[in-house]
Amino acid sequence: MTNRKDMTPSVATYADHEVITPPHRLRKVVRPAVEGDEDPVARADAALKQLSSEFGTWMLAECDRLEAARQKIASQGFNEKTHDELFRAAHDIRGEAATFGYPIVAGPADSLCRLLEHTPEHDRIPVSLVDQHVDAARAIAREYGRPDLPEMAKALTVRLRDVTDDFLRRENSFRPDYLESIFAPPIAPGVSGK
Repeated sequence: MTNRKDMTPSVATYADHEVITPPHRLRKVVRPAVEGDEDPVARADAALKQLSSEFGTWMLAECDRLEAARQKIASQGFNEKTHDELFRAAHDIRGEAATFGYPIVAGPADSLCRLLEHTPEHDRIPVSLVDQHVDAARAIAREYGRPDLPEMAKALTVRLRDVTDDFLRRENSFRPDYLESIFAPPIAPGVSGK
């Protein structure tokens, strides 16, 4: 590939196809490494280490956001907005839990995401099942220092996932192909909490 200065895509035409190569705009914003520069991964790790004292506060704030979304559902019921707020809060916890040092909080959040994502009619989601997921995530985050927590959290997460999966099987019984896709084994073992 040649180093071109212009920012127009290049087009190579062949008998049966064309290859369009977009311009390389990244060269304008990425500076080359200079000898003596600190490794960017090491810099990122150092930045995370500096922020790590805040992780507990941030995880509890995410759990408060999850609780607020649950309270909206309790007062307003499921609608597109309340469903989306609850899903985003659970999804954020699922994604941030390991980074914040709370990896076992991800299990109930993941199960709640599955419930919200795969239930065809949102108004049929039992609020009591939502409550159990939210309560589990909040309790695990709050009690994180307990030595017996990992074992209890795993049992709780497995039970929540089993109840959620039973509900999803019933709610999606008219869509066998869809059921097959949502119950395929996870790509990375252990992600689902089992």
